[in-house]
Amino acid sequence: MWEACTDVACGNLFAWLNQGPLTLTLVLHTIIVIPMFFIYFQEKKKLEQGE
Repeated sequence: MWEACTDVACGNLFAWLNQGPLTLTLVLHTIIVIPMFFIYFQEKKKLEQGE
């Protein structure tokens, strides 16, 4: 039932994230940091229109 994830193409997402710290870091940055850029530019545009 439990298999070690030896390849990136394994079916278990959590096993894939557990491959190493770099994988987890990349996923967290994708989820958290990239949307922050969109929010930043959206709010900046709102402030420029309000003036």
